[in-house]
Amino acid sequence: MEGPEAVPERADHSHRVVAKAGHDGPFVRDAERLHPLVECAVVREGLVAVTDRGDQTGSDGAVATFLGLVRNHNVGRRVQPLEYEAYDALAVRAMERIVTEATGYWPTARLGLHHRTGRLEIGEASIVIVAASPHRSEAFAACRYAIERVKQIVPIWKREHFDGGDVWLEGAVADPDDAGARDTAYRIACA
Repeated sequence: MEGPEAVPERADHSHRVVAKAGHDGPFVRDAERLHPLVECAVVREGLVAVTDRGDQTGSDGAVATFLGLVRNHNVGRRVQPLEYEAYDALAVRAMERIVTEATGYWPTARLGLHHRTGRLEIGEASIVIVAASPHRSEAFAACRYAIERVKQIVPIWKREHFDGGDVWLEGAVADPDDAGARDTAYRIACA
C-alpha cells in the first residue's frame, strides 16, 4: 500500500505518523495511540518492513534500531507533553532522500524510518529507525546517519509544553543539498 490509499487519517490527527519504510515500503499516514509498553510494536513493524524486503538468502547478520523517546526535560525545564507537526509530503520526500543517501554510503544496508506527529506523552516513541545489513558496522552507521539527517532536513517541528508555558523549537534548517551538512552526518555516523 503506497501513497494516498494508505491508512486513512483520524479526525483528531493526534498520532499521525509520517514515514517511508525503506526504499519501496508502504507509506504510513496515521497510527492509533499506543500504550508505552506496546511501542515496541512500532519497532516490530519497522523490522518487518526492513527484513522482509527481499533478503530471502539470509545474508543479513545485523539489525540495528533507534527509538527516540519523549523525555521529561530540556534546557533546564520540566517538559510535559510534546506536539510534533510536519509538512507531510515534504517530510516523506526528505525521508526518502535519507534512505537513498544511506544506501549510497552503505549499499548492503536497508533502512526504514517512521516519525510520529501530534501530541506525545513523556516516554512515548517519536521516531523509530531500523537498519538491516550483512554486518553490524553498516547497520549501526546507517541508523545513526538517518537520525542525524532527520534532525537536519526533515520538516518536523516540536512544541514543548512545560510548567508556565510552551515553546516551538526550531526544526530542520539545513538545505538538503548542502554537502557540508551531509558530510557532518556521515562523520558522526562513522565516529
